[in-house]
Amino acid sequence: MTTMTEASVREFKMPDVGEGLTEAEILKWYVQVGDTVTDGQVVCEVETAKAAVELPIPYDGVVRELRFAEGTTVDVGTAIIAVDVAGGAAPGPAPAAAAEPAAAPAEEAEPQGRTPVLVGYGVAASSTKRRPRKGPEVAVAAAPAELNGHGPAAPAPAPVKERPLAKPPVRKLAKDLGVDLARVVPSGPDGIITREDVHAAVAPAEPVVEAPAPAAVPAPAPAVAGYDSARETRIPVKGVRKATAQAMIGSAFTAPHVTEFVTVDVTRTMKLVEELKQDKEFQGLRVNPLLLIAKALLVAIKRNPEVNASWDEAAQEIVLKHYVNLGIAAATPRGLIVPNIKDAQDKTLPQLSAALGELVTTAREGKTSPAAMQGGTVTITNVGVFGVDTGTPILNPGESAILAIGAIKLQPWVHKGKVKPRQVTTLALSFDHRLVDGELGSKVLADVAAILEQPKRLISWA
Repeated sequence: MTTMTEASVREFKMPDVGEGLTEAEILKWYVQVGDTVTDGQVVCEVETAKAAVELPIPYDGVVRELRFAEGTTVDVGTAIIAVDVAGGAAPGPAPAAAAEPAAAPAEEAEPQGRTPVLVGYGVAASSTKRRPRKGPEVAVAAAPAELNGHGPAAPAPAPVKERPLAKPPVRKLAKDLGVDLARVVPSGPDGIITREDVHAAVAPAEPVVEAPAPAAVPAPAPAVAGYDSARETRIPVKGVRKATAQAMIGSAFTAPHVTEFVTVDVTRTMKLVEELKQDKEFQGLRVNPLLLIAKALLVAIKRNPEVNASWDEAAQEIVLKHYVNLGIAAATPRGLIVPNIKDAQDKTLPQLSAALGELVTTAREGKTSPAAMQGGTVTITNVGVFGVDTGTPILNPGESAILAIGAIKLQPWVHKGKVKPRQVTTLALSFDHRLVDGELGSKVLADVAAILEQPKRLISWA
């Protein structure tokens, strides 16, 4: 059996595939221990709070060890795979580290049959300190020193006294239940405390000395851990849902939201859509009401540029944007994502149509890059595709406005003094009241409505 030397080993660490992300979940491994890999070969797929991304390895060699199992969330900067670049044969028995993570904490597991797609709203850089990890005992000699910031691993699986190992959701659970993690016996790999460990610690009374704790203490345990699985299903909050929840809470409680509504006759806009579909210049392009509404919003922003801004809390400044990165909310099987069209203000109608088509196709295929979801300035969300009349959309963090489009329906409408059936929709514009006052917000919404009523204004106002 070929012996692997420390000098021949290269460890590939979890990269930051977004901007300021601190962790990523391993969705799928494409290689196994003993496989030969080449520089640039994709070895796994990971999901961050922004996107699902395939990771290529920068080495030639033989896979020596997979540090984590599929479904495990790993901190950025942590080694996830070890490769013997000398090309030696892999050891006979598979490394324990590749098998142990298979019993990863149950709370991190994800339902089977998922399709890798992108995740929701961008998450701001976090100041959260990364949790130091221990390297597996069978790993390369240099691994424990690099992965464990507190020195060599303890010889016995006793709890670490400096700071118990637990993931942020588990720490929060322990805090909510009033459990001291230092007194919890870990059952996860490498001494990590799991949710089950915390729940198990709730049953005994706090004073460990008295075994028969007061009867009132164990009562809450069944309410948290013991639920009727036939009548309830619990889904771990992670990935897109976790990122969306965090972003929306931050937005809702940071930016003072105001929402205004207008109901508008879009009959002429719908006729123009049908005409453009027959235009040779739009052959092969996606032409729909969203295209003209997006163009109407861009024209309204051009006429009212102060609406395209952001609030810099640290500097106490308003940042006016001289470009429009137009976000389009896209529903995917794993949740809502908001990629944006860069410099949308400079695009002609055919160019905007092509960009919208590419954006939707890429999102449905789950191939939207993190860069495509960063730097948005204003967003459009089309709730009308679900048959909804309108809504009160929440701003994407860092943006000043978001326009919701309601369902377009045939309704009785007074047109030229007579009641006639007309195509009608309701628009809702939410904006940050620190940046946009009622007058400015009303002007933007009124301009969009006026263009949709009379699309020829696209020519005169653009």
